[in-house]
Amino acid sequence: MFLRHIVSLLLLLCSSILQAASLVTADADNYRELLSRLEPGDTLLLQPGVYKKGLPVHQLNGNKDNPIIIMGPPEGPVPVFLARPGYATISMINASYIVIRNLELNGQGMAVDGVKCEGYADWAHHITLENLIIKGHGNNQQTVGISTKCPAWSWVIRSNTIMGAGTGIYLGNSDGNAPFVEGLVENNLIVDTIGYNLQIKHQNARPEIPSMPLDPSVTIIRHNVFSKEKGAATGPLARPNVLVGHWPVKGNGSKDNYEIYGNFFYQNPTEALFQGEGNLALYNNLFVNGYGNAIRIQPHNDIPRSIHVFYNTVITPETGISIISGQGSENYVQHVSANVIFASRPIAAKSQESNSIGQIEDAVDYLWKPFAPLGTMDLYPKVKNIVKLKLVDTASFRVFKDWDMDFNKRKRNEHVRGAYGGEGLNPGWLPQIERKP
Repeated sequence: MFLRHIVSLLLLLCSSILQAASLVTADADNYRELLSRLEPGDTLLLQPGVYKKGLPVHQLNGNKDNPIIIMGPPEGPVPVFLARPGYATISMINASYIVIRNLELNGQGMAVDGVKCEGYADWAHHITLENLIIKGHGNNQQTVGISTKCPAWSWVIRSNTIMGAGTGIYLGNSDGNAPFVEGLVENNLIVDTIGYNLQIKHQNARPEIPSMPLDPSVTIIRHNVFSKEKGAATGPLARPNVLVGHWPVKGNGSKDNYEIYGNFFYQNPTEALFQGEGNLALYNNLFVNGYGNAIRIQPHNDIPRSIHVFYNTVITPETGISIISGQGSENYVQHVSANVIFASRPIAAKSQESNSIGQIEDAVDYLWKPFAPLGTMDLYPKVKNIVKLKLVDTASFRVFKDWDMDFNKRKRNEHVRGAYGGEGLNPGWLPQIERKP
């Protein structure tokens, strides 16, 4: 009798859950009408086809346990959203706990963004953008694949492909008044942008908005492929692959940090691969540039503050890693350690230790196939060069997420410098222009 009672309660609970959340199937003719009716826990399943009326995610709000999901089929053809003049294809205003996945956005060469959190919105938080294909957004350098122009926090931007945009991902506003906080940008492929593959703007004093993080938080950028091999702007419009700006210089957010790891930075004919300031940790990344500098930490809108650059593998004909301090930088720890760097000028920084450095031509003696074409390029260290090096002092690394997992996401040998933490043959993915597994 007791068991029957428990089963009845479970069935009642399941029935309540099913009633609270529904699966709504839509097509290009009726999706706009159904979109406005979505409630927390609902899933709007868009059928394959061509959608010409955009996707306005305005005043749609799920909740922590029941997000609103808008998606194409998980396999096979996906819905294709075509750009319209004057409108971002996916527009967000005061939206929260939204998941958007499995769509293609085609900008058709128009001067409109693919995904845009509108500048006149008050906020947009807990937004997940996943498995989107964004192309045709290269009208000019200010045309952006994914853009936030209002206060935004707790976003996940994952497993998207952005090809040939003016700017791939632009988070924040040029005046510093649209902070992007506590985000996760992972496993994306961003290639051949005119400007940045990714830029996160500097931040002024953090506004007090209900539920916006006030305690120290982390924005993570990991396991992405950033390439500017083709189509990059030149002269004054040249931009790095990735640039991260400073956090608020005092008050809420001033202790926030970037953790940037496991990424493949590839080619930039006109600028550095990475530029940053403020508080950041840059580790377990591969940097390959056949033209110019790799890593440049320098004042931009503020100064470099807490800087940790470790366990990276760098190949460039110019400067490998440079830290240019600003007035006040001396009050912060800034160090470069346990990297493998082959460059004409491997390191330009005051504090450095336990790095393995050489000229670019020395890379063939230390790495398996440093100059082979993508797909066969192998920056794994050769066995004969893994000697009994002094154990790396990792005390300052241990506060950062996955600090001890190498580029292949494998537990590292703490004697080994560079992005890979093992020896022998490379057991993982060989860098190429595709999403990193």
